[in-house]
Amino acid sequence: MFWNISALQQTVAVDRIVVATDSDEIERVVMAFRFDKVEIFRRSEENASDTASTESVMLEYIQYAKLNPNITFILAQATSPLTESTHFAEALEIYKTGDYDSMLTCVRNKRFFWSALGESLNYDYHHRPRRQEFEGVLMENGAFYISTVGNILEARNRLSGRIGIYEMPEYTATEIDEPEDWIVLESLKRRYTHTIPKYLLPKLFLSDVDGTLTDGGMYYSELGDELKKFNTRDGAGFAILRNRGIYTGFVTSENTRLVEKRAQKLKIDYLVQGEREGGKLTAVKRICEELNITLDEVAYIGDDMNCHNLLSEVGFRACPANACETVRDIPGIYVMKHKGGEGCVREFIELLIHNAND
Repeated sequence: MFWNISALQQTVAVDRIVVATDSDEIERVVMAFRFDKVEIFRRSEENASDTASTESVMLEYIQYAKLNPNITFILAQATSPLTESTHFAEALEIYKTGDYDSMLTCVRNKRFFWSALGESLNYDYHHRPRRQEFEGVLMENGAFYISTVGNILEARNRLSGRIGIYEMPEYTATEIDEPEDWIVLESLKRRYTHTIPKYLLPKLFLSDVDGTLTDGGMYYSELGDELKKFNTRDGAGFAILRNRGIYTGFVTSENTRLVEKRAQKLKIDYLVQGEREGGKLTAVKRICEELNITLDEVAYIGDDMNCHNLLSEVGFRACPANACETVRDIPGIYVMKHKGGEGCVREFIELLIHNAND
């Protein structure tokens, strides 16, 4: 849901974003995004049922808000997270020309379709076209629809009158309908769109230690004392976060005096030591309760399996370039260019701040 709301927030022509829900949890998460255009509409129990249509919710809100019939109404669907602000802006510009009463989004599909009776539907199989020469057909991708309040009230439908089509890139054809769709969507998201949310900074920034703040090496002095090699640029990054009012912390499975001294030097707010994979997530949940924030407002960077649970739950996630494969494959994770101990934490910090300032 975040991605659609974020894209709408960035679209200058959009004045108001209404999230219709009957869920306290969804409302809490959406409001945590802190977007100033967003408001929550608590839909009725009837329109929150599995059999309720999207049109019924649209009509319920229109009547509740007493919207002017001339207002342009966009129905954006959270199941299409690849929609970007440029798509909304371009479609609205086309709609403003007045050539259409309503619009929908489509992608061009160059597959060959057949009926159950063995009839080719969109090409002549006697003269099979090459893909690069085939125009294909336009397929509704369900990203968003545009109409006026008046048209929706009259037709009681998202589409009516002369219908225009805004063609989106082929990769936006995938929707989140089944759990397996997340695997495809996360990959497409990393490739084609922004990985880190814009206009948003975490309220709590956490880092693993061994293999992330350090190179993961085990060093010992002649006296047998354990040594760790930290990167000074990473250390300076924590000062940048502190100056922005962001809480910071280390979360590590080890328990050493050396890490405690490093945390004290960097004026870290929270030090969690001796917690294994499941324990890390539990410990961070306790910190969130103390700060009255959600895991969606937490950033964490880690490199190994004992970080997996926590990385899978936080709102901002990253790993060093040399993190284990299982961590690098976590949906939505941002893989740094630098390795552990070589400035990957500073890289993540700068990326968060850059995207928040765009």
